[in-house]
Parts: sequence; C-alpha cells; structure tokens
Amino acid sequence: MPATISFPKSEADVRRPNKIKRYKPDFAIIPYDDFITDIMNILGMGLSMAGLMGRIKLCAWLALFCSLVGFANARSLGRNASFDDSKQVLSSFMLSISALVMSYLQNPFPLTANW
Repeated sequence: MPATISFPKSEADVRRPNKIKRYKPDFAIIPYDDFITDIMNILGMGLSMAGLMGRIKLCAWLALFCSLVGFANARSLGRNASFDDSKQVLSSFMLSISALVMSYLQNPFPLTANW
C-alpha cells in the first residue's frame, strides 16, 4: 500500500476566488521588428550588383559596409530567427566580397577621388 501524504487542513482558506483574473497579454508590448537588417542586406545586394556590373569600386566598398552592418544587426539563430535570415545575410556578404574582388581584378589601381 503506497504511503499517502496528508497535509493539515486549515479552517480558513487563504485563497480568494473572487480575486482571480484571467491573464490577458498587454497589447502595448509588440514583438521587436527591426528592419535595419533587411534594409542593409537589400541595399548591400543592390550596391554589389552595381559594383559588379558597373565596375564601380565605391559601390563595392559601400556594399561591403552595408552587408557588415546587416550582419552586425542580424538576430542570432535563436527562437525568433529563421534560417532564411542567416542565408540572406551570408549571400549579401558573399556578393559584396565578390563585387569587391571583381572590381579590383578589372582595375587593380587604388580607388581615387573624382573631385
């Protein structure tokens, strides 16, 4: 026969059923959606395509900067981040690196100011 544990019952129950309220989440708390990462990734991809097609070194450098900013602001692979976010950040970074390499392979001279 299993042993049962019995607790002494108090005569005055301290629980108050009239004070019980159902939990309702506050609608003022919204999930944090930061679009800086997405904007920087799209801007980096556009600038790297301009750097690749137009052989513009400044666009390639700006694309690398934008992809690094997008990588720095990206969410980690946690509960709210998806694998697609990391693929987009990686593809933006690799495209900007390839634009930089290809622009310097076409014209190996340093970047000069036009003004």
